Amino acid sequence: MVQVTAQVISPTVRGAEQIKAPLRIKIDREWTAVRIMLLILMAVCVCPVNPLMRISYAQDRDMILPGSGIIYPGGYDPNTVGDVQGRISSVVIPESGPVRITLIADKETYAVLASPGWFWRDMDITNPEGMEVNVRGSKTVGIDGNLYIIAQEIKMIRSKKSLIFRSESGKALWRGMSQTGRPNARGGGFGPSSGGRTGRDSSGVGRGR
Repeated sequence: MVQVTAQVISPTVRGAEQIKAPLRIKIDREWTAVRIMLLILMAVCVCPVNPLMRISYAQDRDMILPGSGIIYPGGYDPNTVGDVQGRISSVVIPESGPVRITLIADKETYAVLASPGWFWRDMDITNPEGMEVNVRGSKTVGIDGNLYIIAQEIKMIRSKKSLIFRSESGKALWRGMSQTGRPNARGGGFGPSSGGRTGRDSSGVGRGR
């Protein structure tokens, strides 16, 4: 009697196992798909889709400029704001950091720190070298002994046109702006577009006199 019962139960158990096996495979496949989807979502959240966003965020962060030790763009001090009139000697657009303008005034030479290169180019500025301008901004002396102006506005003497880089309080206008955003330029750029000449080196800084 015991033998007969065992023989009856054994096929039943085997049948149940055969039914469970496909279900187990199906569940494993579903969990694998869910894990893959979660990994994809994590990758999308961690990595910016648009590489220009990474560049824009990098321009928003404060950095210490090599050589001068100046904090940029956050080193603007409203307590040291003043105006300097002079002639633009050269313009340098580096790979990173601010556009550097060498301004020759009456008795001194200043390195004017403007905006990131992409913001400068969006203003459609054309070959300002040799032009007489009035620069308003935060004046400081770098650890290299050179005179610097973190520019808030550059105004051309003859045409009265202005390029504005910061608000009156010194807030950088490009912060939080995408690289396709248009700048706040009053009266346009320095002239019609003709591919103005710019230098490209590591410093572009005028020596103090």
